[in-house]
Amino acid sequence: MSKFQELAEKNPWRRNPWFETVEEAQRRAKKRLPKSVYSSLIAGTQAGLTTHDNVAAFNELGFAPHVVGVQPERDLSTRVMGQDLPFPVMISPTGVQAVDIDGEVAVSRAAAARGTAMGLSSFASKPVEEVTAVNDKVFFQAYWLGSKEDILARAERAREAGAKGLIVTTDWVFNIGRDWGSPDIPEKVDLNALAKMAPEIAIKPRYALSWIRDGKVHIPDLGAPNLVPKGAPAPTFFGAYGQWMNTPPPSWDDLKWLREHWGGEFMVKGITRIDDAKRAVDIGATAISVSNHGGNNLDGTPATIRVLGPIADAVGNDLDVLLDGGIRRGNDVVKALALGAKAVMIGRAYLWGLAANGQAGVENVLDLMRMGIDSALMGLGKAGVADLSRDDLIIPEGFEESFGA
Repeated sequence: MSKFQELAEKNPWRRNPWFETVEEAQRRAKKRLPKSVYSSLIAGTQAGLTTHDNVAAFNELGFAPHVVGVQPERDLSTRVMGQDLPFPVMISPTGVQAVDIDGEVAVSRAAAARGTAMGLSSFASKPVEEVTAVNDKVFFQAYWLGSKEDILARAERAREAGAKGLIVTTDWVFNIGRDWGSPDIPEKVDLNALAKMAPEIAIKPRYALSWIRDGKVHIPDLGAPNLVPKGAPAPTFFGAYGQWMNTPPPSWDDLKWLREHWGGEFMVKGITRIDDAKRAVDIGATAISVSNHGGNNLDGTPATIRVLGPIADAVGNDLDVLLDGGIRRGNDVVKALALGAKAVMIGRAYLWGLAANGQAGVENVLDLMRMGIDSALMGLGKAGVADLSRDDLIIPEGFEESFGA
């Protein structure tokens, strides 16, 4: 063991092994991370109305439990985009996961350890080949960035690496700032950036020590290696972001073109309208995610759980309906399934776990989700997630919203 590793093992800020709730993971992440890094994990747009409603809306839904005939064993398994999952929670694609030295690879290992699938962002800091090497259930997420040839080349690289499906994200728009301030994130971590962040890092020694491995200091990578051919120099996150901003958004014909060229499992992420859900069916999509990008879209749009039910009623027999946004516990997952989702995708919850305790923290979050789902099924007297329905919920008048029918 090197002197640096010995110091890391003995340091008083060493991470505790287990947390009981996602809220505790968030608290530990906030305590450990520099302010600007933590701020990037909670960022929403404008006033944060949608970010808040994504979480708060779940608390408006109640359960109608059965207290007799509780099932001794419960089946949590589901099948999404051609993959069998032991419980209905997947990893949502999120950009540059530089809150941990192993980033997306640590998340991929955690998902594999729990048997579930991972969505990998185009803006990930680790190459797709490293992520698929440790998990055989990876879906590659594509933004409409650059030319059609560029987009298809990135998809084909992911396919060659073993990606099982494609997720096309359409629910991210460019917004200027937040009412409560935007995080100051450097374009790349160089000496100037480190000097500027030094005061933040100095009061977070546990974070600084976590980047020491094998006697070397590893600088967080803010590049996007999956946006270029394998082995080519990666653009910076903000360089790629600028290219995305200057690429005209896709039409439904564009998405159909990509779906036809991809030929396999294909998710359209960002659906909140019934007519858009139907258009996804029309182009041959095999899945949709009811999503507003965790509140990083147009602020003031409703929570995804409010629009899920009507969308699932309209197209749930035609493709897999998933939901992301606001999931913090197993009860939330069960509510989404009762309204018609096949599974959910979590984002901030696992990022807080990653920040709190690396790969083990992500596994911790997934375990909390699984145990919470099982507990809720027991309370509802259900034998499995496939038995859930609206009858298991108490839905307040006016809770659900639908538009574009």
